[in-house]
Amino acid sequence: MDRNANSRNNSLTDRNSGKILRKIAMDFFILFCVGFLILAFYLWGTPYKRGFFCDDESLKHPFKDSTVTNVMLYIVGLGLPVLTMCLTEWIRLRDYMGRSRPVFGKDIPPWVWEAYKVVGVFLFGCACQQLTTDIAKYTIGRLRPHFFDVCKPDIDCDLPANKWRYIEDFKCNGADVKLMKEMRLSFPSGHSSFSAYTMLYFSMYLHKRFTWHGSKLLRHGIQFVLLMMAWYTVMTRVSDYKHHWSDVLAGFSIGLLYAIIIFCFVSDLRKSVRMRPNQRNAELHTNGNSNHTMVHV
Repeated sequence: MDRNANSRNNSLTDRNSGKILRKIAMDFFILFCVGFLILAFYLWGTPYKRGFFCDDESLKHPFKDSTVTNVMLYIVGLGLPVLTMCLTEWIRLRDYMGRSRPVFGKDIPPWVWEAYKVVGVFLFGCACQQLTTDIAKYTIGRLRPHFFDVCKPDIDCDLPANKWRYIEDFKCNGADVKLMKEMRLSFPSGHSSFSAYTMLYFSMYLHKRFTWHGSKLLRHGIQFVLLMMAWYTVMTRVSDYKHHWSDVLAGFSIGLLYAIIIFCFVSDLRKSVRMRPNQRNAELHTNGNSNHTMVHV
């Protein structure tokens, strides 16, 4: 009898492990598909060939290096939230003694599973907003404010015939191939959408998970700093002549929209209840004794 019971338990454990692995595999597959499309745009995408007017003053700004570089953007926008989320979930659930999730005989700690969920949803939303931005960039092909400085078109704009003419047939004399492509990707701003999404979603995550009551304004102060980091990034895209003001407005709006949608309708954070530390410890103790329910946070 004991042998049959053990066999049934092992079979049930294997089936549960298979379900968990299938869920994880599906999550990674979906994230891979969205990420692959982003990579395809970056490697093989061709922007729409938009023309210009010789008297368009908005395209005659000088080329400048970015104040907020791509490396800085990704380190702060991805690294800071992901590390904080993992650390926060570990602090919340490190003492939890309830049911863990076994996968082929190995117990997955609750904090690892929670960190996987919150980080996975965050990255999925980030990939979706990036793909949305890239589709618009390559479809519209708006010229950046430093177009003339980078392209150096082979058109004599001093000729009266070219003064008011919309010019589509031209060649660039610039030597940098990468810049020749980037100069057509002004709308919407990728820096703006990325920073808006990551910092707003991170702020809303902290609103649910930050439960220290030593200071009334500490949590809100951190949220304000995060939003100002995003706002500063957006403003530098205009002052560096990388985008027109409407580009950053559209990008910022995309990031905000995706942060709200992912937080409200995809993640479980909105449905969680913020608890004081003593309430959390009491629930952990109760669930630990019952040993059959997960902590609801």
